[in-house]
Amino acid sequence: MTFLSSLQKLAVTLTYPPALSAALLGLAALLLIRYRRAGIAVVAAALGWSALWSLPAASDWLRHQLEKRYPVVDTAQLPRADAVVVLGGGSRYAWLDAPNPRPQALESSRLAAAARAWQAGRAPRIVLSGGGEDGGSEARTMARAIGYLGVPASALVLEERSRNTRDNARYTAELAERLGLKRVLLVTSSVHMPRAYAEFQRAGVDAYAAPVPERSARRSWWRRWLPSGSALWRSGRAFKEYAGLLAVALRLESNMPRIGATHSNHASSPRPTPITPLRPNPT
Repeated sequence: MTFLSSLQKLAVTLTYPPALSAALLGLAALLLIRYRRAGIAVVAAALGWSALWSLPAASDWLRHQLEKRYPVVDTAQLPRADAVVVLGGGSRYAWLDAPNPRPQALESSRLAAAARAWQAGRAPRIVLSGGGEDGGSEARTMARAIGYLGVPASALVLEERSRNTRDNARYTAELAERLGLKRVLLVTSSVHMPRAYAEFQRAGVDAYAAPVPERSARRSWWRRWLPSGSALWRSGRAFKEYAGLLAVALRLESNMPRIGATHSNHASSPRPTPITPLRPNPT
């Protein structure tokens, strides 16, 4: 592991408010030895930081600043494209336990959004992007899941090498060039979309943002203002996206040229994974 990658992992860890608070408390312990007032101030800042972002109202506000950049678009309003690209998000697809799940009923599902777009004739193909280890991949998991929503295996293309959003963009760009995909509908969560879209633009992919919402119903006062671990986690996710956006803006492309130079030799890139028919398992 290089020093730069270690530094990146540390930065990602510190986007989680309790992690940054713990680091600040460690600093405060050192300051208290000689600089008591400064140490107390750092302790207060450390505790206040996590306390603030554990409030659902604060967390929702932070996430909304990302979500509003790319509003959710109704399926009927989506432009036509050559493919829908779905980015993996580590979902366990709890809706698979429901009898006869319908895409129209799954508002916050990336796979359902892709299925709706495909069924509406917005694009003839769906690219599922997500790597994995030990012979499996998130793309394969998504392929099995989307089969429950009525999308045939013949409409799917799997991208199984990516490990992060930057990889999603890079390897999808390779597929797009090889398969002649001129424009794609990019599907990911509304919180993740700003960073994902920026990475796809940087990779040279002509993408149209088609985010899915992450709804949170907080009608009562106490649900909005009572601190919770869930709000703290959601705040951490948002800060990770802000850090990722900053990295995209500042990144110097030293190792990975843009799309024009990356794909001069197609033989160096593996072909899309062929898909065998996937059918829901009998329950």
